[in-house]
Amino acid sequence: MESVASLYFSPRTSAISRSSPFRPHRIRCLSLSLPLFRNFRTSQLLVRRESRIPNLPMVRCCGAITAKPSSEMRKKREQPKPDEKLQALRELFTRPGIGLDAYIIPSEDAHQSEFIAECYMRRAYISGFTGSAGTAVVTKDKAALWTDGRYFLQAEKQLNSNWILMRSGNVGVPTTCEWLNDVLDPGCRIGMDPFLFSSDAAEELKRAISKKNHELVYLSNMNLVDEIWKESKPEPPGKPIRVHDIKYAGVDISSKLSWLRSALLDEGSTGIVISMLDEIAWLLNLRGNDVPHSPVAYAYLIVEITSAKLFVDNSKVTPEVMAHLKNSGIELRPYESILSGIESLVAEGGKLWLDTSSVNAAILHAYQSACDRYYQRHDRKSKSTEVPNFPSEGPSGVYKVSPVTLAKAIKNRAEIEGMRNSHLRDAAALAEFWAWLEEELHKNVRLTEVEVADKLLEYRAQQDGFLDTSFDTISGSGANGAVIHYRPEPGNCSIVDDKKLFLLDSGAQYVDGTTDVTRTVHFGEPTERQKECFTRVLQGHIALDQAVFPENTPGFVLDVLARSSLWKIGLDYRHGTGHGVGAALNVHEGPQSISFRYGNMTGLQVGMIVSNEPGYYEDHSFGIRIENLLVVKEVETPNRFGGIGYLGFEKLTFVPIQSKMIDLSLLSSDEINWINNYHSEVWMKVSPLVDGSAVQWLWKITRPLLVQ
Repeated sequence: MESVASLYFSPRTSAISRSSPFRPHRIRCLSLSLPLFRNFRTSQLLVRRESRIPNLPMVRCCGAITAKPSSEMRKKREQPKPDEKLQALRELFTRPGIGLDAYIIPSEDAHQSEFIAECYMRRAYISGFTGSAGTAVVTKDKAALWTDGRYFLQAEKQLNSNWILMRSGNVGVPTTCEWLNDVLDPGCRIGMDPFLFSSDAAEELKRAISKKNHELVYLSNMNLVDEIWKESKPEPPGKPIRVHDIKYAGVDISSKLSWLRSALLDEGSTGIVISMLDEIAWLLNLRGNDVPHSPVAYAYLIVEITSAKLFVDNSKVTPEVMAHLKNSGIELRPYESILSGIESLVAEGGKLWLDTSSVNAAILHAYQSACDRYYQRHDRKSKSTEVPNFPSEGPSGVYKVSPVTLAKAIKNRAEIEGMRNSHLRDAAALAEFWAWLEEELHKNVRLTEVEVADKLLEYRAQQDGFLDTSFDTISGSGANGAVIHYRPEPGNCSIVDDKKLFLLDSGAQYVDGTTDVTRTVHFGEPTERQKECFTRVLQGHIALDQAVFPENTPGFVLDVLARSSLWKIGLDYRHGTGHGVGAALNVHEGPQSISFRYGNMTGLQVGMIVSNEPGYYEDHSFGIRIENLLVVKEVETPNRFGGIGYLGFEKLTFVPIQSKMIDLSLLSSDEINWINNYHSEVWMKVSPLVDGSAVQWLWKITRPLLVQ
């Protein structure tokens, strides 16, 4: 039997044009926060969902599967009720031309996006679990969902008793492939939609399941979840694309394309396929409205040495955008024609650069199949003309990480200035919000987590250049703060009061920048335990903020600084300490990160933006997180060992840290000075932007700490 599973493929149109499209975040192939692939170490993918991803090692399951169904976590054992969606999906397994034993449903859309349009949220639809990271697997008699530590509590609440919750990273929990190899008889057929998996992810999946002679089946013309979703499925997004002003972008399209074409020539390539939505937006100085919280549009881009083609729904292209693209020599093609566009390049002998960590498996398979056909034709021709079988000039692939990924991460002066300005306006909105919330609670006004989040949105919407939130606001009171990516729902959320800790993680998209900030407060009297935990989180935050390190130091080297104070008393947190942030783009971007994940060797460079967000969480009790955004800058040092430069951080976020949460006895004089200096900066930068009660609140909360 063949060691690599057979493939079943035929070209299909994209989800946007199909009657049954596809979907979302994070993150990015089957998220590497999930244990589908243990040995998959593509560093670019590791960071696309790096924010708040648990850092526990992947553990091989020896023997029986030990993970328990989510229903077993509840107090009352209950008999599973029939799940109509699962029943309908399983009925499709036996349809002629399908014949499956299992089907994998990832979180991603065709572009490996973390946040996705609602019409592509297939995993959420089939499972009921709405977290941004997760993978569902359905067999003929079982259904399991894998997610990471950010979402354990959320998944317990949302999955019904037909589902097994696999807590990724916990001891005894198998990877997706291990579980399939364990529960299926050898030689089964496992289906997937190749548009929803990166090429690397699909290849690793094939290798892993081939150990039990399973066959990976590409269902390219049909997504099974779409088949049962039918008429209730939301319509694909269709809002117009807009031009991102050069005063915010800093570099024009022509200069960016010229740089990219030089990179292609250096690699001996004639073209590159770009599928990551934020990379396309950055390269073409465009922004869209297709994806919640991320100003991107669904599109593919092929850049050649002398031309470029944007594959996009033409109805989204305004006259201004059309002129913008035409001036840079960019042609438009229908979104759904991407596969035929690639096949045409192969027919011309094109040497394509493909980032297999992001380009989906359908695209790579179409490319490789077209190459095979090309060389078969030349082989037949060579036999009739007695010339060498394989021409020296023919299609071939360059399989490397997209050069746009790193270029986008290193912000230019205009982008950094836009981030500074947008953060100050955001800080003004937050000052007004916190002043309002504190006053309302002192008046004993009853407010829910949702009402608080909605009010914050009101204040942000009043700021110049506001467009959207950068993610769903995490408004968590008491035990809900321990759910790392908690999202309150109307009618099913807690009250914000003076009896519990309150964690608020929020951000915004402005025309000139992207924000992400977390503060944890108490409107009454925190316990000594809460104060100690908060103070140790704050010490980690300060240590990372003050770090000085050699240029090109990978982020994982710095992660220990944020955890050290917690480790001293045996505490820790199950997520990364920092993720990259786009400039008026995705709130989570790579390749940089600050995390335990030592597989990501990307060095920090001047101009990169990262978050600084250590935390601590006690399940069913409280959560603490303190988050600022930082930009990497050069630092003058008295020495330059080895002749290299040294780097540090500049703060972008200026929002006060509540002093009543701090146990001063744990702080050094340097740490107290850091807090006082930070609050002095907050007052100086933000007070001119607010008035009334917000000024009074800001003055009171930024007073220096006094050491007795």
